[in-house]
Amino acid sequence: MAEPDIDDIERRMGKAVDVLKHEYTGLRTGRATVSMLDPVRVEVYGSMMPINQIGTVSVPEPRMISVQVWDKSNVKAIEKAITASGLGLNPQADGTLIRIPIPELNEQRRKELTKVAGQYAEQAKVAVRGVRRDGMDSLKKSEKDGDLGEDDVKMYQDEIQKLTDDATKKIDEMFAQKTKEILQV
Repeated sequence: MAEPDIDDIERRMGKAVDVLKHEYTGLRTGRATVSMLDPVRVEVYGSMMPINQIGTVSVPEPRMISVQVWDKSNVKAIEKAITASGLGLNPQADGTLIRIPIPELNEQRRKELTKVAGQYAEQAKVAVRGVRRDGMDSLKKSEKDGDLGEDDVKMYQDEIQKLTDDATKKIDEMFAQKTKEILQV
């Protein structure tokens, strides 16, 4: 292993940022969106599945999400998963249709959501740091094996650190934007 795969390191750090972006779409800001239920997984047929694979998710009005469940036997499992998701939603089943009203965000709930957003951002940073550590470890190994000289190692370390700083900055910006969005009254 001569040179580290900088493109792979950049791609993996980008993936951590993309995961954060996806998780943030699930954090609600007072308006209903289909993607709010994306992080919710339901145990059906012996495996964990996203809701959109066991029912049709729609937004019939700005403060309401509805899930038309395809198999009536899954209604209770979906209700339970939504309630346990930590999104602060209270689903109401009516046959195979589950209505999920989106409550007004009160001050306390906004603060809780900001904390959750912060946890998501920290998880993304941990993932980026893990990728950085992998890159640095491979550099040390290459140097020890004699594949890379000291100057090359230093150059690659600087490049990996720059990628890490860029990804961290992007995560911080996304967190600041999401916090602003949540706290807007």
